Amino acid sequence: MDSMMDIKSTIKKVMPAVVSISISKSLEAIEKEIPPDLMPFLPYGHPHLNIPEEEIDAHGMVKIGGGSGFIADPNGVILTNKHVVADPHAEYTVITHDDKKYKAEVLARDPVDDVAIIKIDAKNLPIVELGESSHMELGEQVLAIGNALGIFKNTVSTGIVSGLSRSIRAASMPMAPMQELRGLIQTDAAINPGNSGGPLVTMDGKAIGINAAIVFGAQNLGFAIPINYAKRDLADLKKFGRIKRPLLGIRYIMVDENLQAKMKLPVDYGALVTGQGPHAEALVKGSPAHKAGLKEKDIVIECDGEKITADHTIQDILEEREAEDMLKMKVVRGKKTLEIKVRLSERKL
Repeated sequence: MDSMMDIKSTIKKVMPAVVSISISKSLEAIEKEIPPDLMPFLPYGHPHLNIPEEEIDAHGMVKIGGGSGFIADPNGVILTNKHVVADPHAEYTVITHDDKKYKAEVLARDPVDDVAIIKIDAKNLPIVELGESSHMELGEQVLAIGNALGIFKNTVSTGIVSGLSRSIRAASMPMAPMQELRGLIQTDAAINPGNSGGPLVTMDGKAIGINAAIVFGAQNLGFAIPINYAKRDLADLKKFGRIKRPLLGIRYIMVDENLQAKMKLPVDYGALVTGQGPHAEALVKGSPAHKAGLKEKDIVIECDGEKITADHTIQDILEEREAEDMLKMKVVRGKKTLEIKVRLSERKL
């Protein structure tokens, strides 16, 4: 009974600050994005989408999706996922708990992690207090709150923290390239597509994550972006007016015993600099790594004295660094071991 009362109390505390995000686009923009061979045509060759009139508002906008978010500042600053507000040509409307609608401005999208910061023109709003994700423990009870499937507002699911520092590969949009998301909080609390951007909260009502992803075909397997990533982004936005993330500029695959045997490499750990595809370059031209002299087939085995392994990758190290930081890398090149210093630059979207 006490546990149920705790859940009800937490919901009452957090729910007023959870919002729905409606994604809309003009009919003209939608038609332009659909390949001509997939469009039905009128006799005169003008593309036409058969969208029911009731689905088009007075301004010619069509709702194309939805997600969730939560208010982090009483002056209208809202946290959500980058993939919820990824389309620069869409319009975003925030619906608050009391059913008020506000046009949202996208302030910043994190170029690395699935975090975005948006703002509405409102004041004295309820907020979700931001917790400390680095203090999470396995088995800790959590609630996932959001706008499930973009339809069912105020959806709550319960669960526990079932994993920490997880990594998955995911795409922000159906046609977008896959990217690796690392450091995630794994939970068995039900997370659905519309939950994206809603808070994962502890029983004291503090957000420790932003609901981000599910694994299709699996049960009780959801992931949240640690709230500390969002707190860092909020601090950057306040200090610099944008999110500043460091760029190194290499593509790599992790070395293990199997790859060592297959490619006859001198070590069984580290990051092998390689393009990972027929048209992908190993180094981004003009990037810090390129300027510092790193080369394809180099194996980065240490960064600032930290050993590079599958459980502690270069990306993990970059999460703790800032643009303009100097990174000392130990690199195996053929039979030589080199030390290369790289001055990180700012990564752009």
